[in-house]
Amino acid sequence: MKYTREYMQDLIRIREVIPNLEALKDKTILVTGANGLICSAVVDFLAQLNLEANYRITILCAARNREKTQKRFQDFFSAGVVEYVSYDAMKLFEPGWEVDYVIHGASNANPRYYMEQPVETMLGNLMGVTNLLELLRKQKKGRMLFLSSSEVYGQKTTMDSYREEDYFFVDLLNPRSCYPSSKRAAETLCASYQKEYGTDYVIARPGHVYGSTMLDSDNRISSQFLRDAKQGKDLVMKSEGKQIRSYCYVLDCVSAMITILLNGASGGAYNISNKDSVCSIAQMAEMIADISGVKLKKELPSHIEAAGFNPMDNSSLHSDKLEALGWRGLFNLEQGMRSAFHSI
Repeated sequence: MKYTREYMQDLIRIREVIPNLEALKDKTILVTGANGLICSAVVDFLAQLNLEANYRITILCAARNREKTQKRFQDFFSAGVVEYVSYDAMKLFEPGWEVDYVIHGASNANPRYYMEQPVETMLGNLMGVTNLLELLRKQKKGRMLFLSSSEVYGQKTTMDSYREEDYFFVDLLNPRSCYPSSKRAAETLCASYQKEYGTDYVIARPGHVYGSTMLDSDNRISSQFLRDAKQGKDLVMKSEGKQIRSYCYVLDCVSAMITILLNGASGGAYNISNKDSVCSIAQMAEMIADISGVKLKKELPSHIEAAGFNPMDNSSLHSDKLEALGWRGLFNLEQGMRSAFHSI
């Protein structure tokens, strides 16, 4: 990860769209999946609040690999503004701190692995959220933001955007459904813990998030295209690209998550979507090609590639409920893609 000047300025800029941000001061925040696309940017944001605004947040970076985590955030570890916590979603978890907030973003988010490891994908989502709900139940305090997915909505037959109360068909006997089915079950488990134990939680359902914090192993199409374009390679589409998606620059996603964490109604679910970044896959690809100057081509997908595709033709999301909390997106598709491309 390169901390470019543009990326650092964007970290500061998003503070302006997060209501009640000062509530984070002097709090202890556990971030799972700290090395991933989204939650690594969350850690960057929180660490910058400590370094530049003296927020005195205790930031617990929860991940499986200490060396990888310390390398990713080496400047922040050197400055003493983050801590490492060993975390494996499949194991019992005791962080050693009493926490005020949990941001739970640890999940297998690689579509190829959904097909290769559907059992691990499903169990990781369920066991991970169970362990963290148990943490909050035992300490009798704290709030969790569970990072879910727009895939929980299933396949809509119309092309209008999804609202938070919309739920449609998911093929339960398709192993590719390991991801949306376990995210659905994890959301219900959050609601069940609140009903039975009073556990405080909120849910964020992001669309298709992209940005320079992506991992090298990330094979989602927006990440592949940004990586290929940066290397001067032509972009190769494996479909007509007619599917509609809510794309979201990673730092818009971060500001939305913090907004939901601090201001969302307990037990509420919120879409994360920038209404200025809803477009087709083809339009997204054309944007990256225009920014980078490479060509856009089409090829037929392999059987393995086709099996891992998101089955939803339309996964655009309404953002009204999130915006009612006082949030707004700062990066339209072109601005976000330019920031991502130049920060890779």
